[in-house]
Amino acid sequence: MRQSETAILHYTAPPVVGGVEAVIGAHAQVFGQAGYPVTVVAGWGERAGLPRRTGFIRIPEMDSQHERVMEASAVLEQGQVPPGFDDLVNLLVERLTVVLGRFDHVIVHNVFTKHFNLPLTAALHYLLDADVIHRCIAWCHDFTWASPSSRSKVHPGYPWDLLRSYRSDVAYVTVSRRRQRALAALLGCPLEQVHVIYNGTDAKNLLGLSTEGYRLVNRLGMLGCDLALLMPVRVTQAKNIEYALQVVAALKGRGCRPKLIVTGPPDPHDAQSMAYFQLLQALRRQLEVEPEMRFVYESGPDPEQPFTIGTRVVGDLIRASDVVFMPSHREGFGMPVLEAGLVGVPVVCTSVPAAEEIGGEDVILIDTDADPTHVAGQILSWAEQSPVHRLRRRVRRDYTWQAIFRRDIEPLLGMPGGEESL
Repeated sequence: MRQSETAILHYTAPPVVGGVEAVIGAHAQVFGQAGYPVTVVAGWGERAGLPRRTGFIRIPEMDSQHERVMEASAVLEQGQVPPGFDDLVNLLVERLTVVLGRFDHVIVHNVFTKHFNLPLTAALHYLLDADVIHRCIAWCHDFTWASPSSRSKVHPGYPWDLLRSYRSDVAYVTVSRRRQRALAALLGCPLEQVHVIYNGTDAKNLLGLSTEGYRLVNRLGMLGCDLALLMPVRVTQAKNIEYALQVVAALKGRGCRPKLIVTGPPDPHDAQSMAYFQLLQALRRQLEVEPEMRFVYESGPDPEQPFTIGTRVVGDLIRASDVVFMPSHREGFGMPVLEAGLVGVPVVCTSVPAAEEIGGEDVILIDTDADPTHVAGQILSWAEQSPVHRLRRRVRRDYTWQAIFRRDIEPLLGMPGGEESL
């Protein structure tokens, strides 16, 4: 079955620097990652500035800074329609008809609500009337008619009224609920006809993750959980991993969706080490926390093959975690305390030398003689009292571009003509 194809339209595209251009680049990235063919159509930009696998088509007259468009805009801003307006509209209709007919969805950024290229706005309305554009999504970041700084540039009548005309065959999207209310009022349509899809973040780039580290973070499910606890240790009895498993079970029992990751492997040549590893696997099953607790050793691209990582990817996992957790019986020093401290990740640990002598009051000390439910309560108390953690958890779980695509954008692509709600 042919995968649906999407065109993304704007005046300009990356590498042009701008807020809308950044969103277009992010959209192209997540479409490609999800296996949806996507092509950016713009008046200015370069294929090299877009994510891999993204098509690019340039139509110069779509650019708001094109000479003919700027000449027309100068007259339009004075309340007059220039003599060559219809010719420019017809030129854009002709060029876009050749391009857009093959696409299943056309996402148009700002052109339906901003005055920067009114011939392009008029051409898109014509193409909708002619059914050249099959399913259209108007991504509306800004609205000239409602803007104090640009309201004077539009006037009653055609073509300016196109920027405040509602079409039932278009799905409208804004980037906030405040903008949703403003656009619904401008278009005179019910609030539910305007969808809210927030902008997102790129976790890989912001967290400085390597490609291998980012893939592992996704396999482990670290971005989507409520609380990611990392044990950057080898599988040895000194690390007290069985206690960590009991804490995770207690967290799960209190309604939290935790993820515990142990980065190091057992020693495959040491029978005692492998026996301990197998004991931990059995305890994990017994406590019913198999989805919540993962060994990197068993989390490679092929789960049947042992998997180990180097220090760079361990660093990736530390930056992607919420807490470095060390319920160790003993440590010669406790290097993860320093590593977590450097990148601003809280540490929950026993009184190992690095914590006691360097961490001091800036780490959360636990006593593993205490019931694991008590330690789970300590961790949850910290998590709920920390505004930094609460916002971080909400953003990485719900507002990465990948999460937004799956939750909000992909369902929108199945809407025939914008008539179904999200």
